[in-house]
Amino acid sequence: MQQDHVNAPAGAADQPELTEKAYNELVAIRREKLKTLQEAGSNPYAITSYPQDSFAVPIKQQYEAIQPEEKTGHTVCMAGRMMSKRVMGKASFADLRDATGDIQLYIRRDSVGDEPYAAFKKMDIGDVIGVRGEVFRTKMGEISVFCSEVVLLSKSLLPLPEKFHGLKDQDLRYRQRYVDLIVNPEVKNTFIKRSQIITELRRYLDGKGFLEVDTPILTPFEIGAAARPFLTHHNTLDMDMVLRIETELYLKRLVVGGMDRVYEVGRIFRNEGMDTKHNPEFTTIEVYQAFTDYHGMMDLVEEMMKTVAQKVCGSLQITYQGQPIDLSHWERMTMIEAVKRYSGVDFAAVGTDEEAIALAKQHHVPLPDQPSKGAILAEFFDAFVEEKLIQPTFIYDYPVEISPLAKRKPDDPAFTERFEYFINATEFGNAFSELNDPIDQKGRFERQVAGRKAADPACRAQVDYDYITALEYGLPPTGGLGFGVDRLVMLLTDSASIRDVLLFPTMKPIE
Repeated sequence: MQQDHVNAPAGAADQPELTEKAYNELVAIRREKLKTLQEAGSNPYAITSYPQDSFAVPIKQQYEAIQPEEKTGHTVCMAGRMMSKRVMGKASFADLRDATGDIQLYIRRDSVGDEPYAAFKKMDIGDVIGVRGEVFRTKMGEISVFCSEVVLLSKSLLPLPEKFHGLKDQDLRYRQRYVDLIVNPEVKNTFIKRSQIITELRRYLDGKGFLEVDTPILTPFEIGAAARPFLTHHNTLDMDMVLRIETELYLKRLVVGGMDRVYEVGRIFRNEGMDTKHNPEFTTIEVYQAFTDYHGMMDLVEEMMKTVAQKVCGSLQITYQGQPIDLSHWERMTMIEAVKRYSGVDFAAVGTDEEAIALAKQHHVPLPDQPSKGAILAEFFDAFVEEKLIQPTFIYDYPVEISPLAKRKPDDPAFTERFEYFINATEFGNAFSELNDPIDQKGRFERQVAGRKAADPACRAQVDYDYITALEYGLPPTGGLGFGVDRLVMLLTDSASIRDVLLFPTMKPIE
């Protein structure tokens, strides 16, 4: 039996069971095999195609009912990567992995011919091959392909790892996702499900009459929002530009222009910290609907999340990292109600900023830079509430101090028509009744930019006065929503880290 698996795909320093010399010898042997093939006029890299007409899982499903040693008379052409190989004299077995899964191959010298069989014996685990043969079930009960042809389509010059699991390999798996996908089928399943989630989100929104659009990724200046952008320079225009930190302002311009229901699946870039929930580039969906408010967006979120979870997971009862989550029930609380429930402090009875400051000191809650009643309420929420929100929960009516783009509540202008929704103590999305008063918006933007420049004199943030101009033409009453796709994928695939649901997460280069 051939056995040239190793325990990691990178340099020999990563091999716990293989010396650098032994690893290099394996690589040298494979390169010598390639050289021999090329010199004999059989360069596998020169092959441009193979007539693949069948796939492993559908074939196994189609012939699930056949008996041991029964032949089907069905000849297939299949292609994929050889994941194992067992040479036994004049007959051999191998496992082929294609886009759908694995299937066993049975190769006999008298079926493929002497020279092709000799060539097969020299092939390595990890080589990409094409096979032609009849589907049958072996005596041991395995649905297999009785090969009449085996062709080397691409030579693998590096040995595949035998074991590619465990914390010691986690960083390597993210860096070499191509190897992770080859040897860990469950990883591929995560990304298949990610694609399904995005498809179902689009299908839901399209079905509600929303139009998907694209807005600029390169923007002319840094806006006043708190997120730090990535900076770049446009050579032809000789101007500094930034990568977008949101899609909101362009999408609301479109609502002004009469596109009443729009959304964008957008790549966002923020030059900030990294942890299990944050990556510098990530995917969001922002949704804007004219003539509705934040209550309408709550209804949309709840229905959309239930629909997507049912389609992708087959149930609204899921488990995330051992915690049962019931997506069939969504609680709704104001921020004041939530803080009262979990801290015992009733901010509805707090009259002044000074009273709020005293409560913060009494309960050891950190004071914000500008300690107003609303800002301190938000600090209480962070300190006492968020970690308790395990089941799906909408928290709404946020203080105006932390909601520069949301419309004020008509009956209480200190608060805004804004909500966030939480699952497993994590914020998943943010929504507003959008502020459409251009005078109020201009004042908030200017105060926000002034506050950032006061805190950081080198800050390059500017007010987006063109957006103010758009509002002056009239933005209809509008509900807006933004949510992170990556966190939703984490939830629905039971993935612990955002890096598990990004094919190529941001990584510091290895020197």
